[in-house]
Amino acid sequence: MSTIIPKVLVTDLSKGTTVLREMNTEELAQQDKDKLADDAKKIADNAAQAVKDAARQAVLDKLGLTQDEAQALLG
Repeated sequence: MSTIIPKVLVTDLSKGTTVLREMNTEELAQQDKDKLADDAKKIADNAAQAVKDAARQAVLDKLGLTQDEAQALLG
């Protein structure tokens, strides 16, 4: 089974050259780190939205309103 190593495009403007090469270990590690950070942010954003939605629903429940009724009242 072969492993696919992502490639990176490197351009040297002073020489006018462009090279497509495999990522080195540091670049691969940074890519993994960036993906983990992105995944963590998505999870945190989803959790924050769930808390916001639950708080909104709690207020609507206390007022005895449905989502549609609240939308009609608030525009």
